[in-house]
Amino acid sequence: MEYRIHKNRPGLLGDIASMMGMLNINILTINGVEDRTRGMLLESSDDEKIEWMGRMLAKVSNITVTALRSPRLVDILAVRHGRYIERDSDDRKTFRFTRDELGLLVDFLGEVFKREGNQVIGLRGMPRVGKTESIIAGSVCSNKRWTFVSSTLLRQTVRNHLSEEEMKPDNIFIIDGIVSTLRSTEKHYELLKTIMDMPSTKVIEHPDVFVNESEYDYADFDFIVELRHTPDEVIDMEAITSKLEGF
Repeated sequence: MEYRIHKNRPGLLGDIASMMGMLNINILTINGVEDRTRGMLLESSDDEKIEWMGRMLAKVSNITVTALRSPRLVDILAVRHGRYIERDSDDRKTFRFTRDELGLLVDFLGEVFKREGNQVIGLRGMPRVGKTESIIAGSVCSNKRWTFVSSTLLRQTVRNHLSEEEMKPDNIFIIDGIVSTLRSTEKHYELLKTIMDMPSTKVIEHPDVFVNESEYDYADFDFIVELRHTPDEVIDMEAITSKLEGF
């Protein structure tokens, strides 16, 4: 549940919490979300009680209920961190972060990595912004093992073969879209195709180059994350490709 506060009088939260208590609705998490909005994660064994509560709160003049629904991932993170993740207004599967929001990004990736089955995540960003580090930290948060298929984190890595332990479907596969398409061998690309067909999580850095230089399309991505040093930073793919020529 989310509501906007018009007049934050003393005892307002207590009154709302008391109403929920009488209906046996538990407050799991509560936090202020973006200025004068408050968010709560609620639990109830009876959905009808949630509906009753919503109708009663509609009569409270000091607040306006802006959301009352089963929580999505962005709702859970908003209550935890006190702000909503920025999303592209045209492409709703694109999420934007800045470097000072790495904690939020890691939490976001950690929750996504806990999901089972096939999912493909693209990660855009300039060099040294924290892309690979965020993926690894998200893997740790989700208690998953990560496997580099290709990378330039320490030096250029292009894998042609993975061990049986590394090929487990519940691993997080990290792929550099530039290295895997522009600097790979035929054996590496065969391994890449095998991994892309697996029911597992794949995180592809530089997804635009990956799409332009491979058989895959943006439709293959479940969502794309953009990470910038500052909100107005331009992610220049030509500059990135030229910079990585030295590896």
